Amino acid sequence: MGVTVDVHEVFKYPFEQVVASFLRKYPNPMDKNVISVKIVEERKDVSTGIIYRKRIAVCQNVVPEILRKVNILKVPNIQLEEESWFNPQERNMAIRSHCLTWTQYASMKEESVFRESTENPNWTEFIQKGRISITGAGFLNCVLESFARSFLRQGVQKGIRIMEMLLKEQCGAPLAE
Repeated sequence: MGVTVDVHEVFKYPFEQVVASFLRKYPNPMDKNVISVKIVEERKDVSTGIIYRKRIAVCQNVVPEILRKVNILKVPNIQLEEESWFNPQERNMAIRSHCLTWTQYASMKEESVFRESTENPNWTEFIQKGRISITGAGFLNCVLESFARSFLRQGVQKGIRIMEMLLKEQCGAPLAE
C-alpha cells in the first residue's frame, strides 16, 4: 500500500534566500522532533559549479508510545539521510532523502526541488514528492501507515511555516506580486 505526499509551494522570495533558509531550517525551536543535522560530505564540481551535500538528520522517534510496545519500534531516535545538488547557475536545487532506520520494515523516500518560479523570477517554487511504505510489521502495517499519513501532513505544513518564518526574519516581508 503506502502513503504518499505531494507538495507544491511558491515562496515569494528569491531562490538564493529560500535555499539558504532551507539549509539552516533545522534544528529549530519550532520543531523539537529534529535533534541535529550534520553535513557528512560536501564537494563542488569545478566544471559545473554544482555543490553536492550529504547530511544526516537525527530525529526523535515520534511513533506513539502504545505502538512502541513492539520491540522494533523501541528506538529513541530515527536517522534520515539527505543528498542535495545545488546548481547556482540554473538556480535550482534537487534533494533526495531516505530513512536509515527501520529499513527492513519501512521505506521512506522523498524527492524535492527548489527552482526559480515560472510566474516570477524573484519567487521560488518548492515541489516535493514522498512515499512511506511499511512492510514486515504484520497487522501493524496499516496502523503505522495511518499514523505516517497524519504525521506527514502535519510535518509538511510545519516545515512550510518554519521556512516562511526564517525567510521573514532574513528578508522581511514577501516580495510584491
